[in-house]
Amino acid sequence: MGGDVLKVDEATWETEVIKAPELVMVDFWAVWCGPCQMVAPIVDELAKEYAGRLKVRKLNTDENPEIAGRYQIMSIPTILFFKNGQPVEKLVGARPKRQFKEVIDSLLAQHSGTA
Repeated sequence: MGGDVLKVDEATWETEVIKAPELVMVDFWAVWCGPCQMVAPIVDELAKEYAGRLKVRKLNTDENPEIAGRYQIMSIPTILFFKNGQPVEKLVGARPKRQFKEVIDSLLAQHSGTA
């Protein structure tokens, strides 16, 4: 079923994010983080709106500190976009949905001609 936001962790990171052929949006969050809770419904909406064009995943930084450290996640929420296993864009902090959509549309336009 497209449009679902699945959790990723150390065990699934490589398959779900690094080796994914499509653009991947990863929401780095934690349970205690208020702004993360504000962003969560927006992330869910984006996953549904961009189903089939964008893979959306969530990573709990408390449960996966090594991955958060690898990408220098200093504050959350941080949304990191990956293409071909590489981070291509980073958004830090809670933002309105419109800003997420602008970044996603821009990245999809940039990468639509490349495999």
